[in-house]
Formats: sequence, structure tokens, C-alpha cells
Amino acid sequence: MPGTPPTRFVYLGPEGTFAEQALRTISAAQHGTRTPARSIPEALDAVRAGEADAALVPLENSIGGAVGVTLDEIAEGAPLVITREVVLPVDFVLAARPGVALSDVRTVAAHPQASTQCRGWLADHLPDAVVVDVLSNGAAAAGAATGEHDAAICAPVGATAHRLTVLADKIADHADAVTRFVLVARPAPPPPPTGDDVTSLAVFIAHDRVGALLAVLMELAVRGVNLTRIESRPTGEALGRYLFFLDCSGHVAEDRLGEALQGLRRICADVRFLGSYPRHRWTATGDRPVPAPAGLSDVDYADAAAWLARLRTGRLD
Repeated sequence: MPGTPPTRFVYLGPEGTFAEQALRTISAAQHGTRTPARSIPEALDAVRAGEADAALVPLENSIGGAVGVTLDEIAEGAPLVITREVVLPVDFVLAARPGVALSDVRTVAAHPQASTQCRGWLADHLPDAVVVDVLSNGAAAAGAATGEHDAAICAPVGATAHRLTVLADKIADHADAVTRFVLVARPAPPPPPTGDDVTSLAVFIAHDRVGALLAVLMELAVRGVNLTRIESRPTGEALGRYLFFLDCSGHVAEDRLGEALQGLRRICADVRFLGSYPRHRWTATGDRPVPAPAGLSDVDYADAAAWLARLRTGRLD
């Protein structure tokens, strides 16, 4: 039922991934069921099929960038919406079976995002090792535990879950790296505005129109809507055909963002609404929301609409 809190959660597995760690920060997930999925498409398809109420999947990393498969999957198929985000600090370790020394490591299992963030450490300490791409950090730990690979780049929780020995900790090249996860569900009314929200969109521009992307940006800029992220992805139709993922400050219930969405609907080939949800807050007092520019608050919009209504009825006061 709409408005019913989710109780069945799925996440990018297996157990011991950063996704599981992020999911455990959500109070509802602490009391519900948590099922690992083998891949991001599998997690999202479980939600579409009604086998789960929500899926927690990675969206982007501060070092490695966007998780392309997540963007592709939410832009296609039956609609899904983001209901919240979780930003998690990333701490990688190199782990192996007990008895394996660093000098024994010839193959390292890692998710591509993980190996990207540890590239410098690998070059310095394991320059001759072969890095093998796997579907998740948990899968990397599992592969090291079975002996399929000599070692794994994984989360500390993954090393613990698979009884691995940590050969080196804090191996990420950037100590302050974070990963942004999103909780995705079937379409429903978005949570109410908090005053510090994010609205995510997938925008398909008209490729035969000069300045199509500029027109998209102008619809936001003239209304004082802050664009916090833009990411292009190929549509798969032909070389040079792209769609754009946008994160905007604001909520669909707010007038200025609502007007911007109407403008995008008029000028774009298609717009997929991906949700309005609270922005992740690091502290209770930090990361204060940026107020609307002068003349662009909801009160200003309501005043302007009332003024126009009076003009249309012949009142000039």
C-alpha cells in the first residue's frame, strides 16, 4: 500500500559489502529482511517484480565517479524512484586466507570501483599482481576465501565475514573517499519536503535541436534551481546520442522546481522523474541548505500567481 514503510530490502551482495553496511544505517532495514542480490540489475528487478519493497544500490563514488550500471538500469524499464540517499565513507583493506603473505599474492579480486580507488597502493605494493574484476566487494572477499583468488580488496566487514586475514588496511589512495548509495522503490508519492532535498531526473534531449542542453540548463537557472550534479550516458541508439542525469536542489512539491519540471517537459524528448528525497546530512547542524534566491521562494511564486490572476480578471491593484 502507498505510504506503507518498506520491510523487505535487497542490496548489492553478497554479505559483507559496503552496500550492506550502508543499508544497516536505515532504521527500517534493521527490523526488516535484508537479502543480498548478485548484481545491481538483479536487485532492481526484484523491486520491479514486487519481490522486495526497496533496493539499496551504489550510485556514485567521490573518486571513481558514477556507477554506470545503476544509472542505466533506473533510466530504462519500469519506472523506479529514489526515496533516500546514504553517503558512506569508504575504507578498503587487502585481505587473504590465513597463511597467505603479501609476497604470495599474484591475483587480487576487486570491484572496478575499488581497484580504481586503490590504484596507487597496488602500483606501489603489488605491481606484478593481476587485478580481477568481480561484481562486488563482497564477491571479492568470497573469492579470496575459497582460494579462487590470492587476495581481495574489500570492506573490513567483508574480511571479517569471510574469516580473512587483513594484510594491509586503509589502502585507498584518498582517505576521505565516500560512496553515495540510493534506496530505490516502486513509484509512490515522494516523502514530504524537508527544506533540504534532492530531486533526480533522467533527461532525454532533442538531438536535432541546436542548444538543446543549454535550454535544459536555462530552465533550471532562471528559476534559481541549483544543479548539483550532471552526468551523461549513451542511450544505446547511436554513437553521439546521450541522456543526462541531473541532481537538483529542491523538491517536486516546491513551486520553482515544479515550474522547472514543466519547462523541461515542454522542451525535452522525454523526462523521467527519479525521485525527490532528503539530502544526506553529515551532522545535525552541518551542511545547512542554501536558501532560495530573492524572488524565487514558494511565497514569491504564490504572490506572483495571485497577481497574474488579478490581472486576468481586470484588477490592477
